[in-house]
Amino acid sequence: METNKEIISDLKDLLSIVNDGKEGYESSAEATEKIELQGVFLKYAAQRAAYAEELRAHIATHGGDADNESGGVLGALHRTWIDIKQALSSKEDLAILEAIVTGEKAAIEKYDEYISDYTDHADHIDLLKKQRAGVLEGLKEIETLALQHKA
Repeated sequence: METNKEIISDLKDLLSIVNDGKEGYESSAEATEKIELQGVFLKYAAQRAAYAEELRAHIATHGGDADNESGGVLGALHRTWIDIKQALSSKEDLAILEAIVTGEKAAIEKYDEYISDYTDHADHIDLLKKQRAGVLEGLKEIETLALQHKA
């Protein structure tokens, strides 16, 4: 990557993914009637909101405009969160959990892509690694909940 513009673009991609995740978790919390799941979903929605703020700060540091408050076109990759909306209409907790797993795996792939580009993302690599670890933690918790709902 040659330009700061491309770094800003990458960070905006991650911002869109993080916002997709936040929206997906919020919708999931509204759709389930289980208090335990609502708590988990709201916890990760809040986490993603914090990640979005951190990404916005880095975008601004690079001179970019970070006014994106919602998911984006890249969400085509991470729009597996759309599957959540379909799962929500059925109000089946297992379907919601499985859709979240798919979305989280897509998010981790995108983080991995940018983390592997260490040279261009050196000034915020620790942030990306920290956020990726948080997404992975969420993925593991959601996978565990999905297994429990299958039983």
